[in-house]
Amino acid sequence: MDLSAVTAVLLDMDGTLVDSDAAVERAWRTWAGEYGVDPARTRQYAHGNPADRTVRLLRPDLADDAVATAAARQLALQYDDLVDVTPTTGAHDLLATLADLDLPWAVVTSADVRLAEVRLAAAGITPPLLITREHVRVGKPDPEGFRAAAERLGVDITRCLVVEDSQPGIVAGQDAGAMVAALKGLPADLQIDDPGQLAGLLVAARS
Repeated sequence: MDLSAVTAVLLDMDGTLVDSDAAVERAWRTWAGEYGVDPARTRQYAHGNPADRTVRLLRPDLADDAVATAAARQLALQYDDLVDVTPTTGAHDLLATLADLDLPWAVVTSADVRLAEVRLAAAGITPPLLITREHVRVGKPDPEGFRAAAERLGVDITRCLVVEDSQPGIVAGQDAGAMVAALKGLPADLQIDDPGQLAGLLVAARS
């Protein structure tokens, strides 16, 4: 991947910029108990998917209005659970590097606005552009969110670098036409250990 060609960076939130994995999993375990789902199954779908899509995967028997209610309940369990929500290793280093390199960036998340705002605030991160589940018709793995972010930033999506930590997010970035960097050993155009490592790669590509 030619990182010198990158003109904007589109970042996932949970697991990428914000370490919230424990809070996400706690909320889904509680939800699973309330909705008669094996808690172990929630881990297959909880990361990267919008709440409503995860509910449909776990409870395909529910009608649309019941899915909406169940998804709202799941999100409600997460809003105030911020005790161990922190920035990921290297997140602030990456954001400082983007500022130094004058690279525009955005957060594109499957969370709703309320959850995104409280989690980003807990991590001390204020994105110049935030695209949430409420800003798109279809959430990840659909590419709409990343395409919308590129359009709002005024950049060509093919010159954007998407940074993700889940398979739905990686698929969304690839289908949008962007270059994709992946965390947690997931296959993509570029594999990174943490956002700080990406910061060093971007600097090196421009030196």
